Amino acid sequence: MAERAAGVIFFFLLISSAASAVNRRTKFEYLKLPLLHKDTFPPTPSQSLSSDIRRLNTLYSSLSQRSTTRSAKLPLTSGATTGSGQYFVDLRLGTPPQRLLLVADTGSDLVWVSCSACRNCSSRPPNSAFLARHSSTYFPYHCYDKKCRLVPNPTGVACNHTRLHSPCRYEYSYSDGSETKGFFSTETTTLNASFGRPVNFRNLAFGCSFEASGPSITGPSFNGAQGVMGLGRGSISLSSQLGRRFGNKFSYCLMDYTLSPTPTSYLLIGRSAAVNDPKKMNYTPMISNPFISTFYYIGIESVYIEDVKLPIRPSVWAIDELGNGGTVMDSGTTLTFLAEPAYRRIVQAFKRLVTLPKADQPTAGFDLCVNVSGESRPSFPKMSFKLSGNSVLSPPSGNYFIDTAENVKCLALQPLTVPSGFSVIGNLMQQGFMFEFDRDRSRIGFSRHGCGKP
Repeated sequence: MAERAAGVIFFFLLISSAASAVNRRTKFEYLKLPLLHKDTFPPTPSQSLSSDIRRLNTLYSSLSQRSTTRSAKLPLTSGATTGSGQYFVDLRLGTPPQRLLLVADTGSDLVWVSCSACRNCSSRPPNSAFLARHSSTYFPYHCYDKKCRLVPNPTGVACNHTRLHSPCRYEYSYSDGSETKGFFSTETTTLNASFGRPVNFRNLAFGCSFEASGPSITGPSFNGAQGVMGLGRGSISLSSQLGRRFGNKFSYCLMDYTLSPTPTSYLLIGRSAAVNDPKKMNYTPMISNPFISTFYYIGIESVYIEDVKLPIRPSVWAIDELGNGGTVMDSGTTLTFLAEPAYRRIVQAFKRLVTLPKADQPTAGFDLCVNVSGESRPSFPKMSFKLSGNSVLSPPSGNYFIDTAENVKCLALQPLTVPSGFSVIGNLMQQGFMFEFDRDRSRIGFSRHGCGKP
């Protein structure tokens, strides 16, 4: 498919409404969310690159603000073709449940949804916002509740400790000037458990947003979503809140969305049979950055092209004393961005080894593009990453040489030129692997086995 690079995969958490609360012991092991696929046409690879760069600027802004055996399974939908660099999630929130489309993001913590305080909401389009007055279980935290300290509060707004109705106000800003404002609240969400029945989860902490502005959360990359589902390492993310009930781990498998029919992908919260055999998994430590708790860092030790180690200094991959550098696994970035010295070495090696002719019209923003006309199955050099913990990530060439135009394939890597930034392993590089994020053991597992068979 000519526009493969453009897409990013979106999560749709398809969660049924339901019946039992988790305030007692239950026998289910995990929550399962299938990944679905939207049939809209993808943007160009250059547009995808532009969206990735905007996203990375947002992630880097989080870094710049630094200071000194149970489970659940959810279906996921690839919205790669919708023009966004994010994942979408179909969430059921409230009592009775209201269906909302969220952006699922491993690069942020806060779960927030667009809210409306309308009483007679007949004029509103269906599922365009969470109708707080229509839920019997919605409750905003009071501003003096200790939970209120978990979110950024607006400046100049004093908390009236004596008033009964003084909600906890939050104000969440992004590097491009986008922001969401509202009440930090608690609600009930409904998810499908592995035994097949839906389960209610009470007291999900989330932002009820009454004001959202800016391109990051209202523009094309948001694609009509009603909010964001944070899956980061912070305490208020969905993976943290539900993970405590499911062994503090989650996993996902991103299948190739260009295949027809599209294979099902999954996000799982908890432990499933797909990752139950440690012998089939490779593990690398989950590295901590003392300056920020949100991101999932891994350690790259070296890069190999055709089993030849490239001369890249270890310091290129390291997190420095100010928290800069390192490498992050990110579900919401399409392409892979590498520190400029490493990127330069990798491109040089590929240019030397790739025997296909250069494309007459290279795709804008990509440094290595080749003409594959007449090649039914073009062959490319093998690339692998040696990671901390003596594990090796060896993606298939289709994860890093992608279709950008008819009969043109380009290297889907980009240089990281921001001195205070970090390298990012994007979702194209992750396709076809089962990735497990084990918070208790501080490790990330990956395997080509069991993907799509949770």
